[in-house]
Amino acid sequence: MNTGSNKPGEAAVAADRTGTDETATAERALGSRAPEFIKARRALHVSWQVGVFIVGLAVVLAGAAMLVLPGPGWVVIFGGMAIWATEFVWAQLVLRWTKRKVTEAAQRALDPKVRRRNIILTSIGVVIIAVLAGIYLWKFGLQLPWKIKDQ
Repeated sequence: MNTGSNKPGEAAVAADRTGTDETATAERALGSRAPEFIKARRALHVSWQVGVFIVGLAVVLAGAAMLVLPGPGWVVIFGGMAIWATEFVWAQLVLRWTKRKVTEAAQRALDPKVRRRNIILTSIGVVIIAVLAGIYLWKFGLQLPWKIKDQ
């Protein structure tokens, strides 16, 4: 969402969807967060953007590797997106969309109907596991299966 201007004071502003004044003041304008002396020089600003992109890319790739390796993959990926969001409007929009979706999911999870359904499903799962454990203990006792002698 480029405004078509290189002037540091011009930036697109997203609409406040919550209707509260607190979030309107907390919501930052879209655009570069580079210091003014960097924005004033085109070559320095472009090199700043390249540096931010490379650092963000390294963090996102590390997070992608952590999806299959031990580590907090999604947290690191969103950290890389936050690094990109300091400079790029598209990353700021993606982060705002992600925050909105996470908030909506959290509100849905706190809905009494959903909580009741989750409690019921968890209870059914616990009962099934308890029945299976009881059947196992009735049939084999407290011995582990790999120590049972041939019968």
